[in-house]
Amino acid sequence: MSRTTTMTVRLSGALSDFVAANVSETGAYENVSEYIRDLIRRDKERAEREAFDRLKAELTRAFATPESTYHSLTAAEVIARNKA
Repeated sequence: MSRTTTMTVRLSGALSDFVAANVSETGAYENVSEYIRDLIRRDKERAEREAFDRLKAELTRAFATPESTYHSLTAAEVIARNKA
């Protein structure tokens, strides 16, 4: 079950004005909490997408590498290499 956390954020000047413009009758959000939750969700999705893209790039390089460059390793060797 998820928990709820209350956080306080202080904004001034241009940032405060920008939030106010997005949270109003004519803005995209009904309240600041809704706006902040959406920003956090988008940032989380961006971070996950970047991690996936890095993994995909690594796998693409690995599959493009000639098989002759690979050498067999035991499980113990892999574990030891990853601990280093």
